[in-house]
Amino acid sequence: MASDWATDLRVLRPDEWDEWYDTLIRAFGGVPESTEERELWNSLTEPDRSIGAWDGDRCVGSAGVFSFRLTVPGGAAVPAAGVTMVSVAATHRRRGVLTSMMRRQLDDVREWGWPLAVLTASEPAIYGRFGYGGATFHLHSEIDTTRVRLSVPPGTDDVRLRYADPVAALDACEAVYARLVPLRPGMVVRNPGWERLVVLDPESERGGASPMQCVLAERDGERGREVVGYARFAVKPEWDLGGPKGTVIVREVQGLDPAADAALWRFLFDIDLTSTVSVRGRPVDEVWQYLVSDFRRCAPRVRDSLFVRLVDVGAALEARTYQAPVDVVFEVADEFCPWNAGRWRLSGDAKGASCERTDDAADLALSVRELGAAYLGGVSLVSLAAAGRVRELRRGALGEASLAFGSAVAPWLPHGF
Repeated sequence: MASDWATDLRVLRPDEWDEWYDTLIRAFGGVPESTEERELWNSLTEPDRSIGAWDGDRCVGSAGVFSFRLTVPGGAAVPAAGVTMVSVAATHRRRGVLTSMMRRQLDDVREWGWPLAVLTASEPAIYGRFGYGGATFHLHSEIDTTRVRLSVPPGTDDVRLRYADPVAALDACEAVYARLVPLRPGMVVRNPGWERLVVLDPESERGGASPMQCVLAERDGERGREVVGYARFAVKPEWDLGGPKGTVIVREVQGLDPAADAALWRFLFDIDLTSTVSVRGRPVDEVWQYLVSDFRRCAPRVRDSLFVRLVDVGAALEARTYQAPVDVVFEVADEFCPWNAGRWRLSGDAKGASCERTDDAADLALSVRELGAAYLGGVSLVSLAAAGRVRELRRGALGEASLAFGSAVAPWLPHGF
C-alpha cells in the first residue's frame, strides 16, 4: 500500500551512521552487537553507496552496497553490488519504503556500470519481485564422528598440521583463500579490511564454545615449508554420564589440493573428547562427503545462500564463459529494470562470449530472475523449465543453454555480508 507520508531518501552521511545502523539492528530484533562487531561494520560500510529513508529527523529505512568482485564461471572477478543492511522500521511497513530503496539502489548500480547485484536474504520471498534469483546453496551437517570414518587419499600423511593464532596466521590463510577464489563461482575477492570479518569472534556469540582456533596445513616444497590449507573452528565441550560428547564447530576449511583438504578434515573428525562435527555454510559439493564411510550419519541439510540480480543482462552474460558452445536468443522479462527487457542473442563458449540486442526470433523465454538463478551454474535452466519458469520456443534450445550455463564445481558464497 502506498503511503501519503513523504519519506526523504538520501545518501548516508558518515555522521548519521549510528542512527542508521540502530534502525537496522532494531529491525532484526534489537539485540545489541558487541563493540568489536559494531566497529567492524562501521569501518566496512561505504556511506556513499548506502542510502537511508528518513521521516523527518528519524531514520526509518536502510540499505547499503559493498563494492565486491564476484567470481563467475570462467574465473573472472566481476564487479558486483553486495546489497546489505536492508531494513524498514516496523512503524513504516507497507508504505513503499523498501520498493523505493530498491529502485534507487538498482538505478545507482546501473549508473556505476556494474553488471550484477547480489545479496543474502533474511526472508527469501521478499526479493524475487525485484529480480533476484536464488543462485547458490549452503550445506549444513551434524556429523556423528563416533560412527563415521574418513578414507583419505594418498599423500595425506605428507601434510603436517600445526596450531596457529587465528589473527597471527591471517596473512597465510588469506594467501590460500586468494588462490582458491578464481576456481569457484560465487566466491568474493576480499577487499582490504574484509579479512577481519573471518576472524571476528565476540565472546557473546560463542554459545559456550571455545575461542576460535586455527590449524595450518603445511607441506615441504622447493621454497621450504608451504602453507597449503587451514581450518578455523571452535570446540564446545559437553559431558554426560557416558563420558565426553563435545562438538567441533567448523568455521572455515580451505585446502589447495585433495591431500591438504583430507588432512584438515581428518584432524577435525579426530579431536579428543568430541563426538560431533558441526558444519555450516559449506559448498554443496564439499569434499568430505566423498570421504565418509556413512553419509546418512552426517545429517545433511541444504538451504539457499546467494541471490543474484542481473543489472545489465548483456554485460553480465558476456562477463562469464560457458562450458559448451551456445548460440541462443533469450526473450527476457524484467518489469523492475525495463532496460533489460527484450531479446538478447548470447553466443559463447569456454573462451568467451558476446551478448547483444537482436530482433531474431526467441529460442527461450524467461524473466531476469531465472537468469540470475542460473547465472553462476548452480541451478539448471532445465530444472527451471520443469517448474514452468522457462519456456522453450525452439526445440533443443533448452538443453543446449542449460548445458552451457553449468559449472564444473558448485558455486559457493564463503561468508555473509
